[in-house]
This record gives sequence, C-alpha cells and structure tokens, in this order.
Amino acid sequence: MTQTTAPATVIVRNRLAIRGVVQGVGFRPHLSRLAVELGLTGTCHNDASCVIAEVEGPESDVIDFERRLVAEAPPLARITSLHSAPVAVIGSVGFVIEPSDQGTGARTMVPPDAAICEDCLRELRDPTDRRYRHPFITCTHCGPRFTIAEDLPYDRPSTTMAGFPLCPECAEEYANPQDRRFHAQPISCHACGPQLSWIQPQRPETKGEEALAAARRVLEEDGIVAVKGVGGYHLFCLATSSAAVRRLRELKHRPHQPFALMVSSLEEAHTVAVVPPAAEQLLTGTERPIVLLKRTPGSSIVDEVAPALDELGVMVAYTPLHHLLLEGLPPLVATSGNAAGEPLAWRDQDAVERLGAIADGFLVHDRPIAVPCDDSVVRWREHGPILIRRSRGYAPLPIQVPNGPVVLAAGADLKNTVTLTRDGQAWTSGHLGDLGDLAARRGQEAAVSQMLRFHQVAPALVVADLHPGYVSRQWATKFAEDLGAPLHLVQHHHAHLAALATEHERLGQPMLGLVLDGTGYGCDAQVWGGELLALEETGRSARRIGHLAELPLPGGDSGVRNPVRLAAAALAELGAPITGLADLNAAEATLFGAPGLWPRTSSAGRLFDVVSALLGVRPRVSYEAQAAVELEALATRAGAGPLLTEPQLSTGEELVLQTQPWLTDLMGLEDDPGRLAYAFHNALADGLARLAVAGAARTGLDTVGLSGGVFANVLLLDLLTPRLTAAGLEVLTHQLVPPGDGGISLGQAAIGLAVAASTTAPASPAGPAQGGE
Repeated sequence: MTQTTAPATVIVRNRLAIRGVVQGVGFRPHLSRLAVELGLTGTCHNDASCVIAEVEGPESDVIDFERRLVAEAPPLARITSLHSAPVAVIGSVGFVIEPSDQGTGARTMVPPDAAICEDCLRELRDPTDRRYRHPFITCTHCGPRFTIAEDLPYDRPSTTMAGFPLCPECAEEYANPQDRRFHAQPISCHACGPQLSWIQPQRPETKGEEALAAARRVLEEDGIVAVKGVGGYHLFCLATSSAAVRRLRELKHRPHQPFALMVSSLEEAHTVAVVPPAAEQLLTGTERPIVLLKRTPGSSIVDEVAPALDELGVMVAYTPLHHLLLEGLPPLVATSGNAAGEPLAWRDQDAVERLGAIADGFLVHDRPIAVPCDDSVVRWREHGPILIRRSRGYAPLPIQVPNGPVVLAAGADLKNTVTLTRDGQAWTSGHLGDLGDLAARRGQEAAVSQMLRFHQVAPALVVADLHPGYVSRQWATKFAEDLGAPLHLVQHHHAHLAALATEHERLGQPMLGLVLDGTGYGCDAQVWGGELLALEETGRSARRIGHLAELPLPGGDSGVRNPVRLAAAALAELGAPITGLADLNAAEATLFGAPGLWPRTSSAGRLFDVVSALLGVRPRVSYEAQAAVELEALATRAGAGPLLTEPQLSTGEELVLQTQPWLTDLMGLEDDPGRLAYAFHNALADGLARLAVAGAARTGLDTVGLSGGVFANVLLLDLLTPRLTAAGLEVLTHQLVPPGDGGISLGQAAIGLAVAASTTAPASPAGPAQGGE
C-alpha cells in the first residue's frame, strides 16, 4: 500500500504597511491579539505615515491574518490601503508592539473624537469599578483624539495627555495586550488623570466631586454654567426654564437663533423630539452630532429654546463629564461658548475673559485642548440626513480626491472651513466660524498652521473665492505671496457644485447643478445666488446656463438684515402697493417704496427673504437665514396651499426663471400665511425643475446636483427631487460636507487640483463665459 506524505508547511514572513485612520483607535492591540490567536509571530509599530507590521508563520495563517485585520478592524479604524510584501523569515518568537518612530513619507490620519462607549459608560456608573465617576474615562474605542493631538505619530507624548504620567495600575492596563486599554493613549484614572475645578467669582475654587456638585447647583437655580468640553467650551442652562433661557439669550446677544439641547440618553431624546428609528444611530453613534428633529408636542422644553420653529437640535451626552453633569437633571441648553458672531472659546484664560459676563461659574479641567472643534449639526431627513455643520466627530476624516500637488483652499467668509489636499485625500477643517470677527480670522490662521504642521507639507497652489472683498481671499493672497505659491480664484457657486461632484467622485464628469444660496460674487461682478450651472468635464470651469430672475437688493448687508426693505423694493419695481407690508416704517416706505437704481441679485436666499416679509413672517432678522428658516417651518406646519402662477421661463442666451408673478400672487391672495408659504415652496420647486429640465435639453446632460445653503431646506428638497427624477434626471445631494458655505473649501481645493492637472489653466477668472473659474 502506497503512503502519501502531507505537504510541508510553508513558513513566510510578510511586511505590511497599513494606512488610514489606524492610530489612536486600538489598531496595534488589534494586530497583537489577532497574531496571538493565529499563533503568528512578529512585530508592529506606528510611524508618522502608517502602521508597520511584520508577521511570520504558516502561509495560510498569514493570509488569514491579512484578511481579518481588515474585516475585524476596531470600530474607529478606517483602512485606506494595505500593502503586503514578503521579507526574509527570521524565526521570531512572540508578537511585540515596538516603540513608534517618525518614519518617512506621507503622514497618517488623525482620528476624530469619539463619544463615550457603552463599556466605559458602564464603568462610569459602577461603584465597584476603580474609574467610578471618573470624568475622563476612555479606552481604545472612545474619547478625545483629534482635539488632544499635537503631532504625529499619535502616541501619548504627542498629545495633551503627555503631562499626566500613568499611575502603576493604568500603566499595567496600557501594557497588557488583553486589556481594552492596551496602548489607549488618553487613558487615565482618578489618581493620574485630569482633574475638575469649579471657578466662581468671590468664592473659593473647588475640585473633583465638589466642583461637579457646585455646577449642578447653579444649573438647578436657573443659572448659566460654562463647561470645558473636548474641543471647547459650552454654555449650559436648564432647557425647561424660560427665565434661564431668556437670560442666556440676552447675555449671549442671540435673541432668536435656536439653541441646541443636550440630553442624557436616547430614551430622554424620545421625550423631547420625534426620533425615527433610522435617526437613533445618528444620536448614539460615535460622532454624536446635534440632530435637528421635530419637537414632541407638549414636551417640557420651553418655547424660548427654538422660537417660531417646530424642530429642536438634540444631542445625546457624548463625554463622561456630560453624563455626570446631566445626572438627574432635565435636558440642558448646550450652546457654543461664545457671544453671537464670535468663534468658540477653547483656551482657558480666553474663555474666562470672554464668557465671564455670561456664565455664573466655570466647570473646567486641566487637560489642554490642542485643536478647537465645535459640535457638528445634522438635519434629519427621511431620504438621508443633511450635514449643516461638519466638525466634531467628522473632522478631520479625509475625502477622496484625485492625486495631485498639495493644494490649500481658504473657503468662504461665512461658516468658514479650510481644506488641504495631499496624496489623493482632502482634509477639511472643522467649522471655524464667520471671518468678520478678528478672533475667527486668527482661528483660521491657527487651523491652517496646525494642518501644515500635522501633514508636514507646503502648498503648491492656494485657492480662494473670486469675491474681491472677501477676508478669506485677502488672507489667501498674502499667504500665497509669502509662500511664493500661485493663487487661483474660483467663483463661489462653481465651488459649491465642485464640492458636491467631489463627494460623489464625479468631478471628472460633466453635470448640471442647481446652486441656490444667499449671495456669491458672480463672474459678471453681479450678486449671484440662484444659478443653473453646467460643470465641464474636468471640473475646472463651469458655464452659467440659467438663473432666477433678478430682484433689487437695496442697502447691501443692511437690506439682508431687513427683508421688509427688500420686499418694498421688489413691490415698487412691480408697481404694486407696499401698504400691506408689516413693520415698514415711514422712512423706509419713502426710500424703498419707489423704483430705484439698486444693485440686482439672482439670489434664492433673498427671494425667500422677500416672500417671508410679504407674508409678515419675518420682516427683520437677527441671524443668517432666519426669514427662510421660519418660512419653511410655517409652510411645513400648514401644509398644501393654493396654486400660484405657473412657472415661466425666459429662453434667451441664458434661461431665466421668472419669480415676480409669484410675488404678485402672494400679495393678492386672501389665505392663511402658512398655506401661502407652502404655495411658494411648491411653485419654486416646480419652477426649478422646469429650469433644470430645460438646461438638460440644451446641454444633453442628465445629472443635476443640488448645492448651496438653500438646500438645507427639507421641504424644498422633498418637493423638488421627485419632480427631477420623474423627468429622467439623476439627482445628487450632499452627504459628506454641508450644502452651504462650510463645503466651499472642498470644492475650491478640488478645482485647484483640476487646474494643476492642466498646463493651460488660466491664472484668474475668464469671465462670464467660463461661469465658474
């Protein structure tokens, strides 16, 4: 009988380079545990560009290791590439996590901050656990990351936890491959971690539990407390107290803009808002943004939290400190630590100086914040949520772009962000605020400096908005001059559309775009804002196909703050009486109630302002887009109204959607303002659909993107999208960056890459025919 011999086991050793979000997320412990389970030997370590591992053992087990390191990666990890190459077998013993080194090549990604995980939350509440009620409990699956990172590779000495040496017990956990805190950089305990302090004028400073108790007492007494979080300061007060909320509004100089809420749990979120099952993941995921949801009728939240609106911004507590603070309290207002128009306070002394006139006391800690990061805001929509502000939890995760040189984009002046590209990835900063404020401008400079330091690159091209008066353009001009790099200028609405195309990896494909916002400097030096653009194949230029009919824009920014003046000028131009306009004073009636040589604008945002004033909804505003936001809320509440005049298109060289007949209709109809508000939304959706369909017929394009801040309007989106799809058009909406100005810098950066890829790119805008550069 012939005997067969089993094939000899082939031993191999592979060297792996793993790139992506693989530092600060428990990735090396993951590799170690997997290697031990499979009986493999080798090493792994961080460098500034990736995780490097060498794995030795039977070939089939090494292949299984490579498959499972991706398939079973830690929850916060995001692997963008895995390169494996054979090296010489050395007969190693065990699997060792080696010290990090700086390495060479492209720098790796810094993970975003992550909300407290369920395991840490259980320990926080367990009296038998040594971290019971530790305000800074964390592990490899949760806690601060981006906001404590000072450099790469992401190790404790490169974070703001470097000043907190580990106690023996924490050090043992940190070194134990079987522990959940194995190589978790932010870990600490009561003995070795950051400490809470309570600071209140004319009272002694207290620490720890006494500090927490003092803050809770002030809140219970209708006071206002400034709390230092992971990325900056919040201002807290009871959301169930009209007196507390009114006082916060007065001191913060924010008379109407809605405040966000913080609740202790998903269960409590259900008591204040209508939470669809699919929205629960947003509220409880690692990103933990503020989610705009329908208010629950009859809840304990006072009307002053979100005046005139039916939505509440709800955020579930995302740090252990928040959970301890909220314990046993009703929902709290949790608004950014700033006065109206200012950037977020995040440095301790600056916070005391700027918030001292608002807060009754400060609950602080001694862990420094390396990178400020405001809360993210998401608006819930059944067809997919809309990012309103992309910041904590999302930044600095990159977005894929074409390979090319390093490009720095300066963004817009409102809702500013900056974007840096490198090696086929675009890093967009968190929300930096409005650059009209000096502190915000300094914040933008700091964000750029931090980005360049992290990535250790110098931009080969700087991109800015076409508007000659933009602060961001002026800054970018000087920055480019100092750097010796070229500056490229991009038209505002072209950048909006390019950001959307980039999200969907379609910048290299021609498409139409309806881009609707408040104002943007047009290629003809006029004020644009209701545009139908055709994005050409490379994305580096866009042609204006059509737009909304122009309306008068009297008074510039003053007119924007007073929609009733815009309405008076629009009616005067139509020859209609202005006597029905609410809150129009005699001086304004004289000045704006007769035709004048006002600047003109195609802005959809200004059209909303006019309609809001015509219907008496919001003749004057105290925050951006207030008139449009309240008009949408009123329309949604009321439901379907009468039909307005059928949309009319002028079909000259450019398509023009005539909007003036609707203004005449709204002034002449006797009906409920809410039903009329809905009628306007419905007519606008119908008109925009006809505009896009006509543009598609002219260009032969069958994809239309919807971008610009107006598309944060869920009612308009839900009325427009089915009309477009019924006409056979593919519709793209934003998923990764906001449709408003917070996404502008991504579009600018992507256009910059397209320009750099062309040897014949113009150095400056080519005028209206080019429509977007």
